[in-house]
Amino acid sequence: MDLLNLVNGRWIEGSGDPFTDANPARPAQIVARGHFAGADEVEAAIGAAAQAAPGWAATPHHARAAVLTGAAEIIERNAEAWGRELTSEEGKTLPEGVAEVRGAARILRYYASEADRDSGEIYASPRPGERLLVVRRPIGVAGVITPFNFPIAIPAWKIGPALTYGNTVVWKPSSLVPLLAYRLARALVDAGLPDGVLNLVYGEAEAGAAIIEHPGVHAVSFTGSTAVGRAVIARCGELAKPVQTEMGGKNAAVVLADADLDHAAEQICAGAFRSTGQKCTATSRLIVEADVADEILDKVARRAESLVVGDPLDAGVEMGPLVSGGARERVAAGVSRALGQGATALAGGTPYPDGDLATGWFAPPTVLDLPGTGLDFWRDELFGPVVGAVRASGPDEALRLANLSDHGLSAAIFTRDLGVALQAVDHLDVGVLHVNSESAGTFPWVPFGGRGLSGYGPKEQGRAAREFFTHTVTVYLGAPG
Repeated sequence: MDLLNLVNGRWIEGSGDPFTDANPARPAQIVARGHFAGADEVEAAIGAAAQAAPGWAATPHHARAAVLTGAAEIIERNAEAWGRELTSEEGKTLPEGVAEVRGAARILRYYASEADRDSGEIYASPRPGERLLVVRRPIGVAGVITPFNFPIAIPAWKIGPALTYGNTVVWKPSSLVPLLAYRLARALVDAGLPDGVLNLVYGEAEAGAAIIEHPGVHAVSFTGSTAVGRAVIARCGELAKPVQTEMGGKNAAVVLADADLDHAAEQICAGAFRSTGQKCTATSRLIVEADVADEILDKVARRAESLVVGDPLDAGVEMGPLVSGGARERVAAGVSRALGQGATALAGGTPYPDGDLATGWFAPPTVLDLPGTGLDFWRDELFGPVVGAVRASGPDEALRLANLSDHGLSAAIFTRDLGVALQAVDHLDVGVLHVNSESAGTFPWVPFGGRGLSGYGPKEQGRAAREFFTHTVTVYLGAPG
């Protein structure tokens, strides 16, 4: 399929370099192709967004919401077909791909429903005849930069709130997953989005930098690696430009001796291996109480070894490939380095030697027994299907080890002790905590994001998104005379 950029309501071929969108399970198979936007197209997209901003902000909220609802209906109708396309270009299993597409529709519906909620606040004034109003206004033009791992869900949870609160958008998706970006943009246009309100430009780092640097872009929402995210934060700070970043994670799952070990093992494997571990919330560190360590590690390793790995479009496959050859190389190098530093592979640990799994960008589900927390693996995010375990003497040490990270996105704890669970709520330094469920997973009506190297700026999703995509005006409303 040939893909086009969207600028000011027109679908145009970019003047930049050509790109191809390969199937990571079968890298020789091209899913889509197109041309990156050139500098002129990026400039035109930002100009179109600026020109469209006043009219879109003045559009009644319910009319803006109707566009989101219409797009959600289009997405829902096409969930099966677009889910197959998502699986073909990104690599998660077909059930996961279809579920993600449906999730994007749910996100847009949630933000459409913002039209039915309060749009400001009223406070009492100490002066007679006066009221204090806090009203919200859109920030203007939002630059949105999204990653490969959730090709339609993450864009939806950025673009949905941006649009519902009256902003216009210039969007650069990951060049690894351009097809689902086209599908989402097309759904919004077909639902009646006015020209220039959403502009889609395909590109690499230069296009993202141009969006960030442009004085016509008033705020930037970024999801991606920690290294790039820190550079985005620094540059936006220099420009005094509001920025929202969701970056990496090194998420811990804590298993205490009183936990349901069968349930914990299943949830840990779901958190570590679904989406081939390519989730910022994926479980990558496992902290187990010493009394049950051997038992739980055996259960996790046996489940990892039993996972059906293969073409994610095939029925019964539980884990597909990584998104690219470079991703596979980074994961293999990280595992090799951990083994060289003293880790023991309880499952996986070596690349597939031959066959379709070697030809595609597959990595084996890997469980590592770590000699301690001094390994590079404990600190560095591999973004692949690898989990490493250490032992703790008891609940207090387990929680301390879970906090032993510069990242702070998500965590999970498995215990039957309500007191310990509440202790985790009070002391685990993360943005998302799961009690007796996997570390991955989020709903669109509650805040999402982390602390430390995992996130910076206002949280995403739920009403938290309003804090980024709007600014407040405090009005002192008094009677004349």
